[in-house]
Amino acid sequence: MITALLLAAAVASAAETVKSPDMFTNLEIGEVGGLDPAYPYDASSQSVIQNVYETLIAFKGASLSDYEPRIAEKVPSLKNKLISPDGRTYRFPIRKGVKFHDGSEVTPEDARYSLLRFMITDRAGGPSGLLLEPIAGVPSTRNSSGTVTLDFAALEKAVRVDGNDLVISLPRPFGPFLGIMARWSYVVPKAWAIAHGDWDGTAAAWKGFNDPPKEKSYFYEHMNGAGPFKLVRWDKTARYVLLARHDAYFRGPAKLKQILIKSVPELNTRKLMLQAGDADLIETPRPYAAQLIGIPGVALLDGLRRLQTDPAMFFTVKINPVANPDIGSGKLDGEGIPADFFADAEVRRGFSCAFDYEAILRDTFKGTAARALGPIPPSVPGYDPNQPRYSYDLKKAEAHLRKAWGGRVWDKGFRFTLTYNTGSENREAAAQILKKNIEKLNPKFRVDLRGVDWASFLDKTQRHLMPLFVRGWLADYPDAHNFIYAFYHSSGRYPSAQGFSDPELDALIEKAAGEPSPVKRAALYRKILAKGFDDAPAIFTVHPAGVYGIRTWVRNFVDNPVNLGIYYYPIEKR
Repeated sequence: MITALLLAAAVASAAETVKSPDMFTNLEIGEVGGLDPAYPYDASSQSVIQNVYETLIAFKGASLSDYEPRIAEKVPSLKNKLISPDGRTYRFPIRKGVKFHDGSEVTPEDARYSLLRFMITDRAGGPSGLLLEPIAGVPSTRNSSGTVTLDFAALEKAVRVDGNDLVISLPRPFGPFLGIMARWSYVVPKAWAIAHGDWDGTAAAWKGFNDPPKEKSYFYEHMNGAGPFKLVRWDKTARYVLLARHDAYFRGPAKLKQILIKSVPELNTRKLMLQAGDADLIETPRPYAAQLIGIPGVALLDGLRRLQTDPAMFFTVKINPVANPDIGSGKLDGEGIPADFFADAEVRRGFSCAFDYEAILRDTFKGTAARALGPIPPSVPGYDPNQPRYSYDLKKAEAHLRKAWGGRVWDKGFRFTLTYNTGSENREAAAQILKKNIEKLNPKFRVDLRGVDWASFLDKTQRHLMPLFVRGWLADYPDAHNFIYAFYHSSGRYPSAQGFSDPELDALIEKAAGEPSPVKRAALYRKILAKGFDDAPAIFTVHPAGVYGIRTWVRNFVDNPVNLGIYYYPIEKR
């Protein structure tokens, strides 16, 4: 699909004059929340970070299984003996002559410091668990009470420098490890970090940099990477980031001189700027993609491969009731809900049966998405087409909700707020579908909808303020564990924000991650999916395909489904 569209674009653009040939402008719905590689976990922020900081290895082009070396000279494998026979030790020979944007040279110690810093930062809801889980054998540096429990001495030994090699020793084999490193092994300059007040790399100081406020670190709004672009400006008021080409980039300078990434939540504004040639690419919600067809000089990049489950709706089972208008009266009296309303699985199952899955496929995604049976997308190993799934059935929904809270839910009714982030028409549509069908069941059932800006949405999520919220998951790396852990494990991205926990499910998930046999691993995932269905911590709607509106003068656009945003290095305009 992409190839055909770009071929058509090449013909169409022959007669047009390229506007601002050295500048690429991307208009996004979301807003950058920080520039520290170890802190933000949202696509808008990581889209900037992956273009400024370089990783040890990376996915090759659009491939999800082939890697290429970046800061490392070679990709570790059993064949080149950079992975030990037991699958626990990985060696990354560090390339010489690679320069950070300040002109200093990348060293093996920089790579070691970067991985350790990524893990010890471990902000609540952040990405540190992606490395902590395989390297430290724990999902977090803290327990559920917030007490620091990380064995830092063991972590120091697990990540070490041996000559010119960075050596990582895992406590157990971890199948997805190279995929994680290909996306999250950002290298930062140790000396620069320390000079600007960041962690000094010692055991004595690390706890002072654990789960910090984002503004505390110099990395929050300053960048010094070794990637193809460097930071010029982050204007938080005007909501844009400006990047400039790093001419000393070790793979050669990029074709484009500047990148402008701007948050523009309003679709019509994005569309008009694309039409005028003031934008080169815009984020395009599926319901409105057809509006771009036929605009001169504009192509629709449709059918882009995605490893994504979105929208999904998450039940918060331990709601923060303090000064929280989203739970109304805070009681099960028809004017609100108690803080543990969704702790009753019958409530969650009832809501899951009340969602019209075919309606969102038909009306919102126009048949372009796959029906989500559970958290794992169809193209990821571990997906089971025969797994149990919820279907739209108002009679079953009523039966579950009549059982909920000993019958009091049906008798008393409820009122609460369902939240989505503004600018996401797909998530708003999912919220509207659920509201409509829940309120059909009983006149005492009321669901209010509220859209909030992205920064507020993230903040409310972490503070457990939203009883039910709509979000989604785009793969951090191409493996079932990334989805299963994020959606079902008590320390995963969403369960930790929901207050959801099932020890049996946790144990199965941890066992599957370390299982070397694909057959046994698949069997474990079947058990996990069945247990997750019964627990119903979230409503899974669709696995969408990607779509962008793009100017026809754009060349060499490469879309990898695990990239959080656009990788600008190969792109040119002509």
